[in-house]
Amino acid sequence: MPLTVLTDYDVRTLLRSLTQADIAILQHSLAEALHAYSSGTQDDGCCSMYQPERTSFALKDGSTTLFMPARTSDATGMKIVTISETSSLKSMSSLSISSRSDSNSTTSSSTTAVDIPPPSIASSQSTTPKGSLTLLDSRGAPRGLINAEELTAFRTALAATLIFNKRKHVSTITVFGAGKQAYWHIRLALMLRGPEIKRINIINRTFARAQPLLKEFYSEEATDWRSNTKFSVLSTEYGEYGRLLKEEVRKADVIFCCTPSLAPLFPAEYLTSHEGSKKGRLISAIGSYKPHMCELHPEILRQAVSPPHSHHHHKHANRGGVIVVDSLDACLKEAGEVIQAHLGPKQLVELGELCIIKKQRMKEMEEQGIGDAGGKEGLLEWLTKGNVIYKSVGLGLMDLVVGGDLVMLAREKGIGTTIENF
Repeated sequence: MPLTVLTDYDVRTLLRSLTQADIAILQHSLAEALHAYSSGTQDDGCCSMYQPERTSFALKDGSTTLFMPARTSDATGMKIVTISETSSLKSMSSLSISSRSDSNSTTSSSTTAVDIPPPSIASSQSTTPKGSLTLLDSRGAPRGLINAEELTAFRTALAATLIFNKRKHVSTITVFGAGKQAYWHIRLALMLRGPEIKRINIINRTFARAQPLLKEFYSEEATDWRSNTKFSVLSTEYGEYGRLLKEEVRKADVIFCCTPSLAPLFPAEYLTSHEGSKKGRLISAIGSYKPHMCELHPEILRQAVSPPHSHHHHKHANRGGVIVVDSLDACLKEAGEVIQAHLGPKQLVELGELCIIKKQRMKEMEEQGIGDAGGKEGLLEWLTKGNVIYKSVGLGLMDLVVGGDLVMLAREKGIGTTIENF
């Protein structure tokens, strides 16, 4: 059995070479696995009952090491990563503001055919997980060894954009953060629906840290899939940060939260007030991964799961009555937003249940009240136009499925090192 080794450079090179068709295939594979995880039978190896819980331990320097085992019907794997907690884990609202830069013209950049993200996107102060994924076949033979840094960011964004694909309006996107997670959320959004995206607003602590990310999307290599999307950067040291933050949050069709924040990134009333709740949005919060971490104010989640009131006369976006999560068990134990909002299992629905919706299951979910089904707008109306919040803390199954697909692609493209008869 050959063993394929993919270094960080190999993974980035491979991911940068993916076409829209490649991404669609990877997403379908991931959606099938997540669907089996949430609703599969014991005959399917992806079923949640076969997925061991991940284990973690904290080090004296504040970093955390995670052990994430997973299995499918034909593979077993383990990802081991260490995440560093730095002084940067603060609420963005607790900082001053510096600058806002609008970029309406292309910034020239020297690139290769398959450009590589600059080191500054993964700086020494980054909280990007560092480690590796080991893949074994169903009989235990080693199949792949993959650097997990880029893989983790990519598979997280790949899952988050499953719901993004269903949204009707994606014209304006607001992104919190400027690291690898932000990069892959933006890149996949543009590759999947670039012509529909008119503006992307990046919000970060400093303009300097967001600048390399901005250059990436105005590089020569990005012209094929960036379309005519315009970018802006808002940093927390700008004098009118509070006013502009409110504008960027409220006008967004999609909000990607990609920071390991310890406190909410913006006040709840931006979205919970009458004015803020008029518009339907997709909010994806993937940056916080511990009970004490929180990107979204708990009140935003509480409002999202509250039953609709028949007596209100103001226009409001459809609420689903639930929060979408990657794993119900994991988010109840680890997602700060879910824990601090005091949500229970009945107020959560797994992404896998929504990836491949069958008509019978759709009817059952609507009968449960998901998607304000009691009114004229049902489940699909909520998913495509309503207020949808997706919370992810990460699943080892995601790494195993995406990692396995990348190993096959790498062998086809001649990327990485393959050791025969390992």
